[in-house]
Amino acid sequence: MATAAQLFEEPFDADEYIERLAWRTPGGGSKGGAEAFDPKRLLDEFENHIEELKQLDEKIQRRVEKLEHQCHREAKEFAHKVQDLQRSNQVAFQHFQELDEHISYVATKVCHLGDQLEGVNTPRQRAVEAQRLMTYFNEFLDGDLRSDVFNNPEKIKEAADIIQKLHLIAQELPFDRFADVKAKIASKYHDLERQLIQEFTAAQRRGEIGRMREVAAVLLHFKGYAHCVDVYIKQCQERVNKQVGEVFSSPETVMAKLIQNIFENKLQAHVREKLDETRHTDVEQYLKNLNDLYTRTTALATKLNEFNLGSDKHTFLSKLIKSIFSSYLESYIDMEREYLRTRGAMILQRYYDSKNHQKRPIGTGSIQELKERIRQRTNLPLGPMIDTHGETFLSPELVVNLLQETRHAFERCNRLSDPSDLPKNAYSIFLLLVDNLCVDHIDYALEIGLSAIPSSDAKNANLYFLDVVQQANSIFHLFDKQFNDQLMPLISSSPKLAECLQKKKEVIEQMEVKLDTGIDRTINCMVGQMKHILTTEQKKTDFRPEDENNVMIQYTTACSKVCAYVSRQVEHVRKSMDGKNVDTVLTELGVRFHRLIHEHLQQYSYSSMGGMLAICDVAEYRRCAKGFRVPLVLQLFDTLHALCNLLVVAPDNLKQVCSGEQLTNLDRNLLHAFVQLRMDYRSARLGRHFS
Repeated sequence: MATAAQLFEEPFDADEYIERLAWRTPGGGSKGGAEAFDPKRLLDEFENHIEELKQLDEKIQRRVEKLEHQCHREAKEFAHKVQDLQRSNQVAFQHFQELDEHISYVATKVCHLGDQLEGVNTPRQRAVEAQRLMTYFNEFLDGDLRSDVFNNPEKIKEAADIIQKLHLIAQELPFDRFADVKAKIASKYHDLERQLIQEFTAAQRRGEIGRMREVAAVLLHFKGYAHCVDVYIKQCQERVNKQVGEVFSSPETVMAKLIQNIFENKLQAHVREKLDETRHTDVEQYLKNLNDLYTRTTALATKLNEFNLGSDKHTFLSKLIKSIFSSYLESYIDMEREYLRTRGAMILQRYYDSKNHQKRPIGTGSIQELKERIRQRTNLPLGPMIDTHGETFLSPELVVNLLQETRHAFERCNRLSDPSDLPKNAYSIFLLLVDNLCVDHIDYALEIGLSAIPSSDAKNANLYFLDVVQQANSIFHLFDKQFNDQLMPLISSSPKLAECLQKKKEVIEQMEVKLDTGIDRTINCMVGQMKHILTTEQKKTDFRPEDENNVMIQYTTACSKVCAYVSRQVEHVRKSMDGKNVDTVLTELGVRFHRLIHEHLQQYSYSSMGGMLAICDVAEYRRCAKGFRVPLVLQLFDTLHALCNLLVVAPDNLKQVCSGEQLTNLDRNLLHAFVQLRMDYRSARLGRHFS
């Protein structure tokens, strides 16, 4: 078996295995060997070897089975151990969770206790601080600063903290009662501020960095902190300038080289870092940073002009600034316009989204122009009427945001534009404001408002267009103010001024056309509502009562309701208009009001008592007309009142009344028409007075 086992060498090859077995068997070699070839012996050897291999196979198989059985047994034992470990781990995890919950509970209790302690301690500390400040305030009130903190120079830091807080408190006090103490606190505030700056200056001269840091931290809460920074920078500049002058024979060249090095290395790297990180990610911040850095750099150049930098130092500094900012300034106006366009669209969309309003497309081109001409000439509503539920779709907050963004843009434009490009750039910003504010907001609201005006025969119509007029006027006043305050100084001496004024004129004219159209249609609706009231409330028997001797009313119900309605509309007009526009609109409304009443009265016939009641109605209408405060309207109703006298005057006095001051200039046909309304016209033969 051992011999057979030795024949199994790696790598195993069956042919090689048979060859080695035959070679080991006596008489199994080749015929030319030392021993003759014996096939029977070789066969016996093969059979014996096969038997050995079978026994070896059985032995190995038993061993394999034994090992497999052992492996299965150990696997089961291992599985049981794993299950036991999992159960133990689960128990441990549950204990851990319980412990964690307990720790969280304890921590919550500790935090709650800490909050309670802080809630008790903080008010106590504030009360102590308030009491301390009140004590010091009383010293200023008495005029005697007894506390050591105000008299000991070594406690200047503590004194500065106290006086800074007292100064804030004093600003909230009424001036009439605390003028004296406010002045004392302010005086001490400025005195301490001056002492601190002097101390900072002295520490800088001595080179005491720690003391400088300490004083600067105290000054941080004072108004003079910026002055402290200026003092530091100035001393640094003077020190360097002085050293350069003492060391070099041509100090201006050295100073120029020093400044050039600062600009081209430190300053340029700082500018590039601040601008490149936001140039493509946050345009708004990029524009703010660009304006701020350019402003501060030009301010620095102005201060550097005080030093000896050669004969042409202004040109030298300008070139340094240009070398830093030229690549940014070249693309400035394009980025400004794109930002304003995007920002304006976002502000507008955010507003309409807040109103849950899907913006309607407003037509453009020849069809829209044709509709506009038809509407101007016929005053007809074109397109479906929209119910806006009282919404004007004009937002003061939106307008302020747009104007604020434009104001910042004008400021940046003034600072960052080349003088030769300034008018052109400012004009392009103005055009964007016109698009965002006047076209996309005001003009859109006017279009929606016009579409929402009901027809003149609508009943109980709500007239919101006057609210649109009021807000549009207010918004345009803000637009006009920005035009004069921010744009005019940038273009006043350039040809762009004429273009801006022309554009503004076109915008105003377009708005006025739509405003006039809307107001005219609104007045038509008002007159239509009056007509509806008169039609439904006025009865024929009002002016031909059955019992002439038992009329108890002062004026008819129709008259009362019409006057109430007219008074409300007059007040609405006054709130919605300003200046001469109020009189213009009220004049038109008053004339149409008079025409309606005049035509209405001619629809009835009048008895003697009915004529008296008509006179009472007209007197009430005249009283209502006084609220217009328009002389023409009042004059029309005075004349109408005089005409109504023809309904009740005695027949013999008709000629005299017609020749009166108020009626003498009227067409006799008109006078005759009123006389014909009398019930006794035919019986009393009143027509002969007009033959």
